Order: sequence, then C-alpha cells, then structure tokens
Amino acid sequence: MDLQNSKISNGVNKPKTILIIILILLAGNVFLGVKYFSVVKELRQTQAALQTQTTNEKVLEFSKLFIGKVLKADSEIDFDTRLKLETAVRNLNDEEILNQWQKFVDSKTEAGAQEEVKNLLELLVSKMRVK
Repeated sequence: MDLQNSKISNGVNKPKTILIIILILLAGNVFLGVKYFSVVKELRQTQAALQTQTTNEKVLEFSKLFIGKVLKADSEIDFDTRLKLETAVRNLNDEEILNQWQKFVDSKTEAGAQEEVKNLLELLVSKMRVK
C-alpha cells in the first residue's frame, strides 16, 4: 500500500512542481521585460542629451570662430576664413542658422550687415539648450 501511495503522491507533486517552475519563469520574464523597457527609456534620454550637447558644442564653436574671425577682424576677411566659416555653419545642420548666415553674407550695406550679425548672434544663443 505504501508503494501505491508513493506513486500517487509523486504524480500529484509533478504538476505542482511544473506549475511553480512556470510561474517563476513567467515572473522572471515579466521582471526582465520591465527592466528592458526601463533601460530603453534611459537610453533614449541619454541619446537626446548627447544630441543636445553635440549641437551646443557645434554652435559654440561656430560662435567662437565667428566672433574671433569676423567681429574682431581689423581687416577684410580672406577667402580661407570665409570658407572655414561657411563649412562650420553648414556643419551645424540647422536650416534656420544657415538662412540667417546667408542673409548676413548677402547684406549690401554695412548697416544691413550689422543688423544681420545681431540677428545671427541672437539665433545662435537661442539654439543653445540647457537640460
């Protein structure tokens, strides 16, 4: 009789054991899924912050170059400097800044150029983001 009871109890324990293992695995999958989405969200935030920082660095470098080579210039700006400035403004990949740059470059009078410089500097400062 003991042998028969042993077989019956072993048969009853197997489904319970399998159910417990399935529940543990399911809970593990849910936990890992939540962690995954949490890490993905953090990665997106980090990528956005990196993009902002990269943009800020580019705008700052262009601003320094512009101030140093254009605003502080004692003489006419040479071709190499113009090319360097043009390349730097295009590397910003910002259509609004590029359009304002073109307005400055296409200015016909000194007063017009001064006004466009003010607009360009204001735009550059507004493009800087702090997060």
